[in-house]
Amino acid sequence: MNKTIIVWIRKDFRLVDNPALFHAAKEGMVVPVYIHDDYEESSMGSASKWWLHHALNDFKTSIKKIEGTLIVQKGNPKDVLQKLLHETNAQDIYWNSRYEPHALKRDKELQAFFSEQQINIRTFEGFLLHEPWKITKENGDPYKVFTAYYKASQKHSVSSAVKKVTSIQASSKPVESLSVSDLDLLPSIPWDETIKSTWEATEKGAIDVFKTFLKNKLLHYEKGRDFPAEALNSFLSPYLATGQLSARVLYHYLRTKAEKVGSDAFEQQAEMFIRQLIWRDFAYQLLYHFPHTTTEPLNEKFKQFQWADGNEELQAWKNGKTGYPLVDAGMRELWETGFMHNRVRMVAASFLVKHLLIHWKHGANWFFDTLVDADLANNTMGWQWVAGSGADAAPYFRIFNPITQSEKFDKEGEYIKKWLPELKDIPSSYIHKPWEAPADVLEKANVTLNKTYPAPIVDHKAARERALEHYQHIK
Repeated sequence: MNKTIIVWIRKDFRLVDNPALFHAAKEGMVVPVYIHDDYEESSMGSASKWWLHHALNDFKTSIKKIEGTLIVQKGNPKDVLQKLLHETNAQDIYWNSRYEPHALKRDKELQAFFSEQQINIRTFEGFLLHEPWKITKENGDPYKVFTAYYKASQKHSVSSAVKKVTSIQASSKPVESLSVSDLDLLPSIPWDETIKSTWEATEKGAIDVFKTFLKNKLLHYEKGRDFPAEALNSFLSPYLATGQLSARVLYHYLRTKAEKVGSDAFEQQAEMFIRQLIWRDFAYQLLYHFPHTTTEPLNEKFKQFQWADGNEELQAWKNGKTGYPLVDAGMRELWETGFMHNRVRMVAASFLVKHLLIHWKHGANWFFDTLVDADLANNTMGWQWVAGSGADAAPYFRIFNPITQSEKFDKEGEYIKKWLPELKDIPSSYIHKPWEAPADVLEKANVTLNKTYPAPIVDHKAARERALEHYQHIK
């Protein structure tokens, strides 16, 4: 325990299954440090920064409870780490791997730089079930179809989670630290209070949300997660995105629990959720092998796609004023809470790309800025899927009808009325298409189209035909 180890904290604000912190605590005195650099500042959305502020404060408190001190710094990681090595006399730096293109490149450069200085660098996996390069076809090519990737993943074991870190021996060397507030992460945005009332951005919050999911939602997950009013989705994605919850812990817990329960129903629902964790791995596999897809289509034919300018339509979409209630409800939920139900995300995204013919990058940027679960790999995969330009993409002719989707998955309009209170008195028979309601029905509900609620900004049938023409052009 004589050596001092710097643990570079990134997307791993947790004590449970934090392998870099766990091994450092076993092997020496620990200096945990979070470094906010220019890349993090420029690449994070407003909602992610809000979450990071609270996650850092929570993790700082957690480290203090186990007799340590989280150092908070701002600047170039190489410079900060080099300064810390000098100040603490450390000879080791541990970190958990990240897999975004910039992070992979930077980490490789840092490993080479510090290794030349005889500094011991150890990296650990703990963010995914499988690292992005682990599961490939027999010829080494990456999978582009999820079903094949999922089947192949079953042949690979998921490494065990490490135990919770319950104590560390802190370095005796004093090290200066910024406060979390010095990072200026909290955005001056009107939805700060509403997000705060929706989420507890802590490791305990993550565990509590998982317990609620396990107790009240899992057995209804497969079918129920498609109905936004029922809120049977897990709500775990922001905790996974920021590393306050370990995917490996969820995976092994559910598999072990399924064996103990011995119920086919439980096992089936648990596997459906595990499947979502594997989708997450699949997204990172795609990002690793095709890093250009954050801005360019995977299918090169789509470079010729004729996108519309549509700035006014884009703003209407962002503001939840398209005139299509399910789309607008989703966009309002996003603005209020930093979250949107997955089924509604697909409908809202499809509407932007196919009804309005606005480039998927505009939607991806807006989601990345406003989602508390913003994740580069998943966001990129999702938008390319909707556009039809990515891996395992939705076929070009699949254009979600926002009316029938609404009728099917929010039949009584409960979700719509929650987020569009101006429509709360519209009968369920007209809630999905209020523009078809008779004048007396609108009057009784205090709705005036284009005043209290907008008329549709595009006609569904005409927009669908236009989209198909554009897709046929590149086909």
